[in-house]
Amino acid sequence: MRIGIVGAGTMAEAVIKGLLGKHLCGPEDLVASAPREERRAFLQYEYGIRTVRDNAEAATGVSTVILGVKPQTVSTVLPELRAVLREGQALVSIAAGITMATLEHGSGNRAVVRAMPNTPCLVGEGMTVWVASPAVQESQIAETQAIFAALGRQMQVSNESFLNMATSISGCGPAYLFLLMEAMTDAGVQIGLPRYMAEELVTQTVLGAARLAQETNRHPAALKNAVTSPGGTAAQALYHLEKGGLRSTIAEAVLAAFHRAQTLGKVEGETH
Repeated sequence: MRIGIVGAGTMAEAVIKGLLGKHLCGPEDLVASAPREERRAFLQYEYGIRTVRDNAEAATGVSTVILGVKPQTVSTVLPELRAVLREGQALVSIAAGITMATLEHGSGNRAVVRAMPNTPCLVGEGMTVWVASPAVQESQIAETQAIFAALGRQMQVSNESFLNMATSISGCGPAYLFLLMEAMTDAGVQIGLPRYMAEELVTQTVLGAARLAQETNRHPAALKNAVTSPGGTAAQALYHLEKGGLRSTIAEAVLAAFHRAQTLGKVEGETH
């Protein structure tokens, strides 16, 4: 597995860290491009990989090219890749909102994967949803699965439209949870807890609840009911959350994110 990473930003660094941490490849099998000299020096020092300034150089002589540049620069970078991509190479894009059609047309490469990872990939607990074009070979599918499994969990879908839906849930989801965590922490401080104590209580509670749901595979309603004693404190708190419209507000937020993702995709498609 030899991988070239074009645009070595935060999410691309998570890929590098995951691949090396899971021993899927060695530092000698990775090359990353970055425009800033200090960024290249950091990646080379921290991970021992080869770094280059030129995007085309990073995409040369590798089996898979991971496109990690910002969405607004994709139109500039794709022509650079088009000049060097060869048959047998897969182009894996983690650039938000960039459609399969744009990637294929801009790169001149039909073996394209579009992926939606989220920020917990940075600590190996990510969720990546991805879709592959028909031209992607079975060996490339297996390699893509291995890459994203190194970042947490991965899910291949059959239709690109699922990526906008995933954006509204797993892509934006950490922001929803961070807001909830902030609100719970502030409430803990309000009732008298020291902030450091409230922060640790909230963080471990969210982590533990997620792990419980994942490992027991029980419906969230069943897990919620197990915590809620008749006439107890959780029942009282849940009454006020429902009264305040928490459930409908979350649904509206997810729908708004989904519609925005659709809009960004259309605008991007018209631009490129």
